Amino acid sequence: MKTIELTSEIWQEGNMYTAYCHELDVATAGRTFDEARKNLAEAIEIFFEETKRMGTLRQLLEEAGFSLEANDSALISPRVKFCSFEKLSFPISEL
Repeated sequence: MKTIELTSEIWQEGNMYTAYCHELDVATAGRTFDEARKNLAEAIEIFFEETKRMGTLRQLLEEAGFSLEANDSALISPRVKFCSFEKLSFPISEL
């Protein structure tokens, strides 16, 4: 069985947390960080089940840039190898 490596980004918006998977363009939310992460995992599982059922999973993964070599045990997206999130501060003139 192959595995796939995906990245997730989770951030707080007001009282909710948004979770997003860049490679698949799948997003969801939750009331807590952990709930958002759990909901994203569930949304990705459903995404894979439905695209497989429709017969479009392979095409979708290829279009997303995944290598589908027969001897690879893991699918790794070439688009997102490393993500870094940091706060940046810039001076701006008065609004």
